[in-house]
Amino acid sequence: MIKAASFIEPLRALNYSQYAGVPCSFLKPFINYVISDPTLNYVGAASEGEAVGITFGAYLAGRNTVTMCQNSGLGNMVNPLTSLNYPFRVPTLLIVTWRGEPGVKDEPQHEQMGRITHRLLDTLEIPWLPFPREDYEIASAIEKADTSMKERRRPFALVMSHDTVEEWELKDAKRPPWLAAEPRQEAASGPELRLTRSEALRVILENLAGDEAIIATTGKTGRELFTLADRPNHLYVVGGMGTASAIGFGIAQTLPNQTVVVIDGDGAALMKLGSLATIGYHQPPNLLHIVLDNESHDSTGGQRTASGVTRFAAIAAASNYRHAFAADREEDIRNGVRSLRASAGPNFLHVKIRPGSPKNLGRPTVKPHEVKERFMDFLKRRT
Repeated sequence: MIKAASFIEPLRALNYSQYAGVPCSFLKPFINYVISDPTLNYVGAASEGEAVGITFGAYLAGRNTVTMCQNSGLGNMVNPLTSLNYPFRVPTLLIVTWRGEPGVKDEPQHEQMGRITHRLLDTLEIPWLPFPREDYEIASAIEKADTSMKERRRPFALVMSHDTVEEWELKDAKRPPWLAAEPRQEAASGPELRLTRSEALRVILENLAGDEAIIATTGKTGRELFTLADRPNHLYVVGGMGTASAIGFGIAQTLPNQTVVVIDGDGAALMKLGSLATIGYHQPPNLLHIVLDNESHDSTGGQRTASGVTRFAAIAAASNYRHAFAADREEDIRNGVRSLRASAGPNFLHVKIRPGSPKNLGRPTVKPHEVKERFMDFLKRRT
């Protein structure tokens, strides 16, 4: 058994300062140590997939990261790990607990995942090692993991067994204040008066300052943004549906002087609504979250989403965003972007738009890892 400090301090020396994840009892002393250290940052995510998005964003902003979960949470991570970290070539150190380890008594829900944890990592093409149980194993494990991530630019996993890390008492920070935001104006115009997605994107771009880091959700939002204006400060989230807001949050928290704008979709936002609570809890003042809502999965044929009965601005206000507006007319969208861009956040703008997109819409011609590299260069020049 090792002390949490014996593992975390060597990681700190290598600039591993951003941690995110969903707790497991095996991870308790490890997470408690990070939370209790004000020079490290831990974000308790609403889901394991969201945690991957948070560390993805923090990496783009210059931090080395650790993403933690119970092995049952690997299933929640499969999509972002394969469709974001892999094509964008973004590493993170995964610490995965081995619940249901054969021969170790555990709850019945962990039995199957306990048998297949290592095979699942192999299938995901993520190299792994056992988490060190003795002090003499730590340096070698960290060196192998760090070297692999630097060479491959992809995640590496350490699989933690029961009773690996000594207990550490939690010294938690105070809860952030409740902002008591009130949603402003629910969209009321008829569908025929609403803008198309491309028109709404144009209005948004025209009313931003031009120095924002812009995160565009997967599907046609990113494709239309690329068609309208391909710029180094644009990140097209071609995979990982639902994680755009987590990525934006990871960047905003790491770089508090950099304004971040997330352009989300209704289907994507619904997929990971828990991210709104995470953002509202941590209150990044430099984040503007915009949801373009056409009440459909436009990229897959126009099937309806549940957003027709969802008041996103009210949800954002209830999740502790500082300001939350709704709009569907061009003038209101323009005024909303200008007002929220100039105000301390986190801020939210819900924009109702018409379904549909331009015919023969192209796709980004820049490869995901190239988009990542120029985006990181943009962020580095801004710091």
